Amino acid sequence: MTGTANAAELKSRSLVGVIGPDWRDFLQGLLSQDVETLRPGELRFGALLTPQGKLLFDLFILGRDDGCWLDVAADRRDALIQRLTIYKLRAKVEIAAVDASVWALWGGDASGWAADPRLSALGWRGYSAQTAAANIAGEAAYDAMRLALGVPDPARDCPSETTYPIEANFDLLNGIDFQKGCFVGQETTSRMKRRGAIKTRMLPIDFEGAAPVFGAEILAGTLRAGEVHSGSGGRAMALLRLDRIEGASLTVDDRAVTVATPAYFDAKLNA
Repeated sequence: MTGTANAAELKSRSLVGVIGPDWRDFLQGLLSQDVETLRPGELRFGALLTPQGKLLFDLFILGRDDGCWLDVAADRRDALIQRLTIYKLRAKVEIAAVDASVWALWGGDASGWAADPRLSALGWRGYSAQTAAANIAGEAAYDAMRLALGVPDPARDCPSETTYPIEANFDLLNGIDFQKGCFVGQETTSRMKRRGAIKTRMLPIDFEGAAPVFGAEILAGTLRAGEVHSGSGGRAMALLRLDRIEGASLTVDDRAVTVATPAYFDAKLNA
């Protein structure tokens, strides 16, 4: 590692191991991300969806020699194991919790860490305390950096089975492989992308004072334009109606808010 970086243990995340000779075929038909070409040490971002195409679990998939590790919200790990076990049937795979910590590192150059596949500015993820020559920061510092970049945290911003992955910008953050073929929820996801029928997106908003409560209504005049999700320090993620925010004066709790469209959003949509 060169330069000074910040590192934080992400205690809100935990790991599930999927190993065995059938692990690729097993996950390939389930997840929104391709695992057929995943190499040991490589990290990819994806999701397990409902059959209707709503988000169940956001996942980082770390390739390993004998299978992969799934990096998932800690309070959802048991539910993920249960769901994968239901899908297992006769597949030759073992699914179990992994006792290792999840770390994020950002603000410097790193070796021996896996690049965050969503956005290069998010840095790297690691699965042991490889923190020499890094400033140890709390998870709140990592969340502040993520919010500054305008990247949703699905575990915080997407209550289970209520949000489509494209609404949470998975298509803009390398979370969906549209070329891989069938996966659970693929039909709805592909149709939304193909038809451009995306009416709502997660975008950051800026405001004065404390963050509004989760679910607080955002208004464009008298019209509902969206709702606030996770936030702190003058910024929050919000699920917004795209057709109601263009040039509108937005308020929440009688306070003015402004949409801070992140660079990756415009770059990917206009590519």
